[in-house]
Amino acid sequence: MGFSEVHTEVPKTAIYLVGENDWQTDLAKNGYAVVKGAVPKDRADNYANRMHQWLEDLYVLFTLLVLTDDTLTLHSGLGYDRNDRSTWKSEHLPEINNKGMCLDYAVTHEDFAWEIRAEPGVLSVFETVLNTEDLIVSFDAVNFGLAGRKDLPPNKPWPHQDQEPTKNGFRCLQGLVNLLPNGPDDGGLIVCEGAHLLSEQFHKEIAGTETPIPAWNPEWYGFTDKGMKWLEDHGCRWTKVCAEPGDLLLWDSRTPHYNLSSTTDQSRFCVYTCYMPVTEASEEELQRKKVAFEGWFGTTHCKSCHHELFETDH
Repeated sequence: MGFSEVHTEVPKTAIYLVGENDWQTDLAKNGYAVVKGAVPKDRADNYANRMHQWLEDLYVLFTLLVLTDDTLTLHSGLGYDRNDRSTWKSEHLPEINNKGMCLDYAVTHEDFAWEIRAEPGVLSVFETVLNTEDLIVSFDAVNFGLAGRKDLPPNKPWPHQDQEPTKNGFRCLQGLVNLLPNGPDDGGLIVCEGAHLLSEQFHKEIAGTETPIPAWNPEWYGFTDKGMKWLEDHGCRWTKVCAEPGDLLLWDSRTPHYNLSSTTDQSRFCVYTCYMPVTEASEEELQRKKVAFEGWFGTTHCKSCHHELFETDH
């Protein structure tokens, strides 16, 4: 399932952050919101099951036939089992970083990922905010946050915003569909409430006064200790966003945020969803989008592919 064509003759759209929905009010005021039940729970459970199944079936790609002492033996290279936590480690899994993100193996183009992106309750939210039905979507990461992994270094806070510091105002609405119960200690999204409204002031005052954290692309800014102190001094507080299976989490790209690993036995599964109006992408960006789609590449949250593609055919 996917978007095989785009429509380009659409008027440039406005952004509707404030509206009749409570989540729109939360988004405008706090810089983040939770849309409850955007995906029905039975379908969310099905998506989570298919993510487990993808991990379990991936051994097919790595199966080897080895002839030893004239005996033909079938060797499986991965062997993940959702019911056996001893297999929840690197030797039985695809490459998943300590933030839970899987960027390779074309996972972002699996059927379950596309079906989540096409969920009516997800699409309607972005159509409401962006005021158009003609959208393109990012091919961002899938998150397999398996609880209790000892083979990865701890995921320490990495506060950042996904918007170029010199570009002010609302530019991008980021999102993820949560697929497993996600409580206060189950890892996941941490946001700095209300800081999006201070973003322009922050960057004006902090510019030239700190040694910046190297940015891996222009649409990323990492908060230094000095930046964190500025946020604290201006009354901004960090909040762990909790969610149930099927909830859609949204945040303004100016909102400082990061994720943490679970400290309980509860894993975290989610698929990132980010859309933009087709009319805001150039012809060159649409061509890059086409290359990414046809090549099963992944992209950043930046839907118009301004930045390098992730090679997902690893």
